[in-house]
This record gives sequence, C-alpha cells and structure tokens, in this order.
Amino acid sequence: MRPRIDDLEEFELRVELICTLYMMAAKLMDMGIIVVSIDEKTCMQALERKHPSMPAAPGRTRCEEFEYIRHGTTCLTATLRVADGTVFAPTLTQTRDAIDFVGSIKSIVHTDRKKRWIFILDNLNTHMSEELVRFIAAELKLKIDLGAKGKCGILKDMQSRQAFLEDPGHGIMFVFTPKHCSWLNQIEVWFSKLSRRILMHASHTSIEELENDVKSFITVHNKTAKPHKWNCSPKDVVAKIVEALSSTATS
Repeated sequence: MRPRIDDLEEFELRVELICTLYMMAAKLMDMGIIVVSIDEKTCMQALERKHPSMPAAPGRTRCEEFEYIRHGTTCLTATLRVADGTVFAPTLTQTRDAIDFVGSIKSIVHTDRKKRWIFILDNLNTHMSEELVRFIAAELKLKIDLGAKGKCGILKDMQSRQAFLEDPGHGIMFVFTPKHCSWLNQIEVWFSKLSRRILMHASHTSIEELENDVKSFITVHNKTAKPHKWNCSPKDVVAKIVEALSSTATS
C-alpha cells in the first residue's frame, strides 16, 4: 500500500531511523541492545479439506479440494530478532487485544531483563494502549504520573501514549512505522513465508493441529535462520515512494 504522507520531513526521519536500526542491529546486539520486529498474524484459519488433495505428477498439476470444514481461527504474535533472523517468544491466542499484546511484550522482555529492547511495529491502536504504557512504566520502575486516559497526561490520547513509548531514554523503546508502511516491518517478510509454506495449501482438523504446525515451522526456521539483507538505503526508500506518489498524482 502506498502511504499518505502528511509531513514529508517526519516521514523521512522515521524511514531513516528504521533502516538505520536494521543495518546496525548486529552491532547494537553486541552492545546489549536488541532490535526486534513484531506484529500479529491474525485470523489464521484451521481449514480441513473435505477431500484429500491430489499431488502433482508428470503431466498433471496439483489438484486441491475447494470445499473445506472450518475449525476456528488463531492469532500469532511473532517477534523477529533483526540481528540474526530468528523468531522467538511467539504467542498464539484466540483474541488480539491490548492485553494479549502486553502479554507478548512481557514474554519477550523477560527473556533477558538485563538487555535494552527496541521494538519496530506498526500503528495499530493496541500497540499504543493504556495497558502497554502502564506495563512499560512499571517494568522500567518509572515513578511518574501517567494521567488519565482521554483526559490528561501521558495516557490522554494515542499521540501522547506514542510519544511516551518512543522515548529514546527508555530501556524499552518502540519505533512505529509511518502510516500505511507496515511493509517496512521485517516480520512481514517472515509472515509471507509462513503463509506460503504452512497456511496456503494446508489441511488442519483443529486449531491445535494448526498451532503445532506453526510452532514446528518456527523451530525449523530458526535452525537455519539468517538476518534479512537490507540493501536499500533510507534515501532510496523515500525517493522511490515519493516518485510513486508523484506519478499517481499526475496520472
């Protein structure tokens, strides 16, 4: 999706920060700062094909049964460690709300509470929730008045909560992608692999079977995981987007 750029300068700064974090992730990890990319893969359906698929054979393409039985959905919150490409501390839940997301952040941070953490994520409202702000303040032992949601202080609105979460002075820092730019988030690359190899042509008789396949895929992935090669400079990313938007506006 092409982003809507309201403030070009702010857009450029965000793209530059995210790309720089990707390129410096290995050095930062040596310094005890872990850069991770996180997001949810929602509504993963456990679909059972009504009849077995016929595998490809000489002179015949794969034939897949179009009718299926629904066995429910599950949501995966996955975290990619940018420096080495591994996926760790995944959570699978039936819901996708602010409490679920805080639980995922907690499980990640508690894998090593001595490290500093930088999370790259999109602008979903649950990623800027009151619950998340309260957890970060408590985890960092910040003795400050958070205010009241919808009224005043840090908790007043999404903008004030985002500013708190993005504070570079915090040991747990969040960096949000520009609006409509979740494709800048590296975990989306891994989600694409998960969809092609596990979800697209699979047949699952239960949610548990689907979740076990997802966990197995993560285990196999991590055995040969490599960091994503981020070759595009921030200036190139911005220039290509601006050019695309300009061509759309003039067409």
